[in-house]
Amino acid sequence: MYFRGIGTAAPPGRYTKAQCHDAFAQSDWFARLDARSHFIAGRVLLRDNGMEARHLALNALEDVFAIEPNVLARRFGEHAPVLAAQAAERALAQAGLAAADIGAVVVSTCTGYLCPGLSGYVVERLGLRRDVQAFDLVGQGCGAALPNMQLARGLLAAGAAEHVLSICVEVCSAAMYLDDDPGVLISACLFGDGAGAAVLSNAPGSGGPRIAWKDSMSLIEPDEREALMFEQRDGMLRNILTRGVPVLAAGHAQRILDVVLARAGLEAGDIATWIMHAGGRDVLLELERRLGLSSHDLRYSAAMLREYGNLSSAFVYFVLEAALADDAPRGWWWLSSFGAGFSCHGALLRVGDEVGA
Repeated sequence: MYFRGIGTAAPPGRYTKAQCHDAFAQSDWFARLDARSHFIAGRVLLRDNGMEARHLALNALEDVFAIEPNVLARRFGEHAPVLAAQAAERALAQAGLAAADIGAVVVSTCTGYLCPGLSGYVVERLGLRRDVQAFDLVGQGCGAALPNMQLARGLLAAGAAEHVLSICVEVCSAAMYLDDDPGVLISACLFGDGAGAAVLSNAPGSGGPRIAWKDSMSLIEPDEREALMFEQRDGMLRNILTRGVPVLAAGHAQRILDVVLARAGLEAGDIATWIMHAGGRDVLLELERRLGLSSHDLRYSAAMLREYGNLSSAFVYFVLEAALADDAPRGWWWLSSFGAGFSCHGALLRVGDEVGA
């Protein structure tokens, strides 16, 4: 399987941490939450925590505090199809393919629900063929990008399509929830809105680097489910985020990396470029420590976290796009995502300028 094109999209509304803190302090929610919550929000939003801004699908920042089921559902329904289609259009353009060339589309999300699913809206907006195979994957959280691509790989290998459109879209502002739980507050301060897309094909394209998917592996640990998950409360999604997530993420990431590299006869030092999901700065620091990496190795993840915050499942598309735009070193690349479940996924990519590279 080859990556033929990558595309990303984010809402035009960009809000700094300081702006978010000011809006929180002026909202009705400030009085509803206790002094400890005020301290936590200030600590996250007024100190350097590895992020600077977020893009949110809002007309005005104060709208994010209208936390009511119908409002949140409308926000998701209005913005998720638009962002998904924008990212997909950019991926198709980079791939040099038309909508009619796509034989299957796989769409992942965890921040809202539509029936019929998002895939139907993508089919409509992009003008995909009416006989396209469409799949909606839900509930896989921040780690969803790689399972999405693994399904695409299976479709390609089975001969069900020559080109598959892989899309992850999250409107995290449509899953806003506030209370005095520290994990809930930190989540509200970290997540942004965006979409990523990739055109995955059986053959490489004619332009740009050749990105070949060589091997992959996934781990799911249900015993750790409550460390990171959504729960339903009052008709809304409430994010559960615990302190153990950085250690869990890094430990799972190492286990997957070690197995896949051993199968390929490689070592971590053979990886030229790292494409890693960043749950937050603490996650990146733990990945550095556990995998023996430097901050330079994770520079693309850190840069995307600083500009966009945690984009959940869409994040790794942004990191991959950033690495390609920077002409990152060719050779073996490692792509990894993790999230609710507790789940973790990794894929070994070979990136070069020649077909056999």
